[in-house]
Amino acid sequence: MSESKCPFHGSTTTPNLGTQNKDWWPNQLNLDILRQHDTKSNPLANFDYKKEVKNLDIEAVKNDIKTVLRDSQDWWPADYGHYGPFFIRMTWHAAGTYRTGDGRGGAATGAQRFAPLNSWPDNGNLDKARRLLWPVKEKYGNLLSWADLLVLAGNVAIEDMGGPNHGTALGREDIWHPEKDIYWGDEDEWLGDNRYGKTRQDLENPLAAVQMGLIYVNPQGPNANPDPALSAQDVRETFKRMAMNDEETVALTAGGHTFGKAHGAGDEALVGPEPESEAIEAQGFGWLSSHKSGKGVDTITSGIEGPWTTNPIQWDMGYLTLLFKYEWECKKSPAGAWQWHPVNCTEEDMVPQVDGSDEKVLPMMTTADMSMKVDPEYRKICERFLENPDAFGEAFARAWFKLLHRDMGPKSNYVAGDFKDVEYIWQDPVAAGKVLSDNEEKAVRAELANSGLTQQQMIETAWASASTFRGSDNRGGANGARIRLEPQKNWEVNNPSQLASVLEVYERIAADKGASIADIIVIGGAVGIEMASGTKVEVTTGRGDATQENTDINSFELLKPKACGFRNYSEKEFAVSPEEIMLDKAQLLGLNPVEMTVLVGGLRALGVSHSGDGIWTDGKLDNSWFKELLSMDIKWYTSGYNSYNGVDRATGESVRTASRTDLVFGSNSELRAIGEVYAQDDNNEKFVKDFIAAWNKVMNADRFDLN
Repeated sequence: MSESKCPFHGSTTTPNLGTQNKDWWPNQLNLDILRQHDTKSNPLANFDYKKEVKNLDIEAVKNDIKTVLRDSQDWWPADYGHYGPFFIRMTWHAAGTYRTGDGRGGAATGAQRFAPLNSWPDNGNLDKARRLLWPVKEKYGNLLSWADLLVLAGNVAIEDMGGPNHGTALGREDIWHPEKDIYWGDEDEWLGDNRYGKTRQDLENPLAAVQMGLIYVNPQGPNANPDPALSAQDVRETFKRMAMNDEETVALTAGGHTFGKAHGAGDEALVGPEPESEAIEAQGFGWLSSHKSGKGVDTITSGIEGPWTTNPIQWDMGYLTLLFKYEWECKKSPAGAWQWHPVNCTEEDMVPQVDGSDEKVLPMMTTADMSMKVDPEYRKICERFLENPDAFGEAFARAWFKLLHRDMGPKSNYVAGDFKDVEYIWQDPVAAGKVLSDNEEKAVRAELANSGLTQQQMIETAWASASTFRGSDNRGGANGARIRLEPQKNWEVNNPSQLASVLEVYERIAADKGASIADIIVIGGAVGIEMASGTKVEVTTGRGDATQENTDINSFELLKPKACGFRNYSEKEFAVSPEEIMLDKAQLLGLNPVEMTVLVGGLRALGVSHSGDGIWTDGKLDNSWFKELLSMDIKWYTSGYNSYNGVDRATGESVRTASRTDLVFGSNSELRAIGEVYAQDDNNEKFVKDFIAAWNKVMNADRFDLN
């Protein structure tokens, strides 16, 4: 290679500048999702935000945001002299990426600052909203994360425009690079929709948007087909995947569109590229428009043009009133987008132009808005809200609060803020449990050791309970002991018959010793490991027991593992490999590659395998599993889907079986390198120590009072 062709000799920054491993081996297991958000990328690695945000003067911040709301900037003028609707859209689009399928997305990380979200078509011009807020972020610095500010700004905007609001909980910590674990779809073009099966409702899991680069639905209708009835189907499915029922969906739609306008003043071809594609001199600004001034009345964002209500910066009943007052006809916006205009609109319902001029414009509705009127169930709710504005306001406040906080998990993560002290079932409430004294815990351990339960039964029960946790939205986990409730107690992966017999013993011990069943489950796992290792496993008690009444069955059903590599379980054959599913689960549990490796090796050594594969040792917690895996005495052969036979090279005898989630620790070079460390003769003690540490990390993942 000539010197002029390649001016540097280090690592390439752009994949097409050099052939990468993934180019040679596209099916290679990529462990990067377990290594993201390292301290090396975090300029505040030693800063305890959850502690320090308690020192923030939230009222002072809110006042500063209110100043920004009315301080219109010439470089991006405020519609109607108030940035409130703009900030509400920013907040909505930060939170609205959340989906229940895997708990990923949402506002909890400040991810809207990074690709791909910062450049999604649906987020057009929100780069300007964040720049408008920079003076506030600059002033309060480390005490206020971007993640919290993006949420708080929308709430302050609603409050400032007279809307109902249940406040903001703070405690969201920023990330510092794009999330690598979130699957947004496999389309290779914006607004592509290669995500459906045979029907419109057969939307690929865990996705919750109808097209690539949208938050929920196309406002023009499915693939820009202006059919309100079909649009209602899209709205219902996508909002359901955001954990919203019909009433919440209507409240959010009607309440959110009470404010502001859509922008489609001219030809979309005049709009420049998104932020990530812009030239360096644009400094992160995207969608720069050459249509007249490119801003204010000339703004092009969604392509839809016009306000929803007569008073776009005031909370009122205008949206629902206009929606039902008029018949609406389908028209094209100046940008060529389908939208709806009122037939024979009266002068009193005309809307002032955004620049404060004497010009008046027609209100409009999108096809998605029209679905609120056309769909029978949505219409009933709309009519009820029209009759009772107070009920509408309260429903909006509750749904909006849920939208912004669903991915924060339990209320224990609300470390500061001005939120109403109301408890909702979607917060997965669990009352605090009793912290056992040393003597009380010692008595529980003795009872468990003499209960007749095997170490495997106790370990499997503890893992089944705790491993439901997912760090994406802080749901699941051992606290609450929901494994004894519907739906978890009947999941096949949890071996229901064995689970029932174990829980019967645990309930008796809990009642006898005055401990929570949740603590008994975790202590039982510790006792099982101690029996297998001879090493003490510490437990921090204080977990509480949830009730069936404060457990949302439908919501918790979404935590059900369809496959679990840690337990060698799979309910069927999937298009995605078992090891990739295991990797995804490890990321949701907050594990790094070393922790994943040591947990799988340890669980197999302890006899944990739903299929029976991968059990090669005598049940002791030691490094023998890794030694067996790496032994050259065994040759492996495929015997079926996710099934392998190990044959003794000397005798030809079939001596063991394995799954892909066993053998990947020997086949993948990175995982093998970790496994070799633990297989060494001098690292058995290290293996036991590291296993227990990783085990306790999972057991305590939902102990937000400790973390």
